[in-house]
Amino acid sequence: MTVSTSAFDDTDETPEPGPEPATLIAPSLDDPLPNLGAEGVGGVMGKRARLRANVVARGTVAFMLIVLTLLTMSVGIGMREPCFQTAWTGGGQQQYTHMCYTDIPFMYQGRGFSNDQVPYVSTNQSDYLEYPVVTGAAMETAALLAQHLPGDTNNQGRWFYLITTWFLLAFACITVVALAGLNGTRRPWDAAMFALAPGLLLNATINWDLVAVGLAAVGLLAWARKKPVLAGVFIGLGTAAKLYPVLILVALVLLCWRAGKMKQWSLCLAGAVGSWLVVNLPFMIQNYQGWVYFYKFNEDRGADWGSFWLFLEYNPVHPIVFSPSRITLLFALLLAVSCVGVGLLTWLARFRPRVGQIVFLVAAAFIIFNKVYSPQYVLWLIPLAVIARPRWRDFLIWQACEVVYYGAIWLYLADLSAPTRGLPQVAYDMSIAIHLAGTIFFCVQVIRDAMDPRRDPIRMSGMDDPAGGVLDEAEDVYGFGFGSSARSEAEAETPGKALPDDAAPALT
Repeated sequence: MTVSTSAFDDTDETPEPGPEPATLIAPSLDDPLPNLGAEGVGGVMGKRARLRANVVARGTVAFMLIVLTLLTMSVGIGMREPCFQTAWTGGGQQQYTHMCYTDIPFMYQGRGFSNDQVPYVSTNQSDYLEYPVVTGAAMETAALLAQHLPGDTNNQGRWFYLITTWFLLAFACITVVALAGLNGTRRPWDAAMFALAPGLLLNATINWDLVAVGLAAVGLLAWARKKPVLAGVFIGLGTAAKLYPVLILVALVLLCWRAGKMKQWSLCLAGAVGSWLVVNLPFMIQNYQGWVYFYKFNEDRGADWGSFWLFLEYNPVHPIVFSPSRITLLFALLLAVSCVGVGLLTWLARFRPRVGQIVFLVAAAFIIFNKVYSPQYVLWLIPLAVIARPRWRDFLIWQACEVVYYGAIWLYLADLSAPTRGLPQVAYDMSIAIHLAGTIFFCVQVIRDAMDPRRDPIRMSGMDDPAGGVLDEAEDVYGFGFGSSARSEAEAETPGKALPDDAAPALT
């Protein structure tokens, strides 16, 4: 029998302390722009300040982010007050000159909702809906409520807008809460970029895009929490609201192939296909022509507002006009080439890029080469920009370009109905170029971060890929990586000690 002598040991040993709890990263210590602007709101947070990244602290930040989101959207909704009484129902230029246009009230009468027509079920072709089924379901729900409110059809159309606005407010809050967790528990304040984005203020209630944005954000959060099936379910539902969330699957397959995580990607794909079929199959079976109208509508449309193709057509030096079928072919080809390019970046980068970076680049390519660029499409990219490159300077440069385009499209439409009173075609064409240049500028910054982790704010915070889920800290299996995480490289090349988990990165 062996007798332990530890009870009789006179040595006074103090147990080694465990790692300190992680702390939230203060934007004023992390980002040069908030650092410069902090003097007007109380100054930069002290370097010795510590705010533990516990549940209470993160909950407080989430609450404040929701408040900021609601304030931003409230200002945007208030901007549409000049149109509320007459312009949406009486026509005229006011909705353009006051920049208060929205699609929502027009759809109430224009797509048969005021006549109790149900989307995808009605056999009247004039009532066919150019939106996927989840968006159609949101529209039908708002219409059913509006139909029971007093007033004529025009007044019900206004109620239709107000009810839809409440839906969009809810999805905006869902989005900002999801974003608060996508850059890791230490960087929830990055989501303030979405909450305070000029693009959100101006475009939130033009259309139903925030429904897809919220579903896509929840899908990304589920992926980050290592729940691939649930992630796929929300990505599929998002794709059934707008097409762009399916691009998340394209980005994930590029990254999962390099990391050898194709099983998890397959589960995500299965969840996406399953949820998409569940909400689409009933309408496909009941009225295929009404269901497929959305896809035919997009296939048959030509160069439309804000697009690269309209920029070529309006070019005063050498106009280039393509037929709708030719644009469809070229769009598919350019998008495929872009995805190949993003794939090469994914596989050739020294360290595997982050999920946010690759998703943003794929979605940006879709927007750049799409047949149409409605102003609200910027909402697709804002959450992806938050997880791709959380740096206010570059974000605001890009957003400034979008603000220019937002003003230009309405003034140009005003000029079409009353020439010499709005923006001429040449100036509108220039605004398209500015929008494209701003998007490409942000893409370049993201690519530079992916190629050099020392520029990446996330990795210089001491993390690898908090939105990556199974990809976070994963070793490479294929590709041309060196088999170690980018976090290790960023720490190794930081002068002095490696970055501890609770250290804020240098301002870069």
